[in-house]
Amino acid sequence: MRYFAELAYNGTPYFGWQRQPDQVSVQSTIEDALSTLLREEIAIVGCGRTDTGVHASQYFIHFDVEQVLHEKFVHRLNKYLPKDIAFHRFIEVHENAHARYDAYYRRYAYYLDLRKNPFAQNTGFHYHFAKQADQNLLQEAAQFLLSCDQFFPFCKSNNDLKNMTCQLERCEWEFQENRYIFHIAANRFLRGMVRLIVGMCLNVGLGRISLKEVKIALDNQTRLSKSWSIPPQGLFLEEIKYNFSSIANRK
Repeated sequence: MRYFAELAYNGTPYFGWQRQPDQVSVQSTIEDALSTLLREEIAIVGCGRTDTGVHASQYFIHFDVEQVLHEKFVHRLNKYLPKDIAFHRFIEVHENAHARYDAYYRRYAYYLDLRKNPFAQNTGFHYHFAKQADQNLLQEAAQFLLSCDQFFPFCKSNNDLKNMTCQLERCEWEFQENRYIFHIAANRFLRGMVRLIVGMCLNVGLGRISLKEVKIALDNQTRLSKSWSIPPQGLFLEEIKYNFSSIANRK
């Protein structure tokens, strides 16, 4: 049987989502736990990859298993896993359902602290100079991206991606007294895209690059003269959407 599972994790101690040789990743930690508890080799597929230090407050995986999973298995699995990974539920789906390809909506948030916060060292990025950024320019840079659908300037270099198309549904800043939050949602994201966009907005807001330069780079699909992949600890994958009525297992 194939199951979807909903979970959350703090990415601080992990070498990203994907299993890596000689490194502790979120994927390898979960696969090892499931394989041990279910006493069969379990391979999982995630809804996407997150980099080292990036978090997910909502994440989905799918995997195949020979046995029925009962409600109590969530509690059993959570007791076995480290405290920074938490499972919420399992959903039985049909055999072709796919955690990555069936997701039609993904939403991220980036948390930017304006003052030092000892309680958010690993879940927010303290950047004092953000106070000096022009809020109107930050918002204008973000809102402009809603008119674009090709995002080569905001994809990590040394990748083999051929499709740079993303359909953005939301791209905006929320300004709080001691924290700025960047919200972005789309059908898909390129590798490193959100952190590069946040860095671009800050560079525009601080006058390091112009919005005109950003527009030219997007029109020509070229790199920016000053690219900034902002640190990972402030980034959260917060929401994934599926049409569960179409992928749920019908008995």
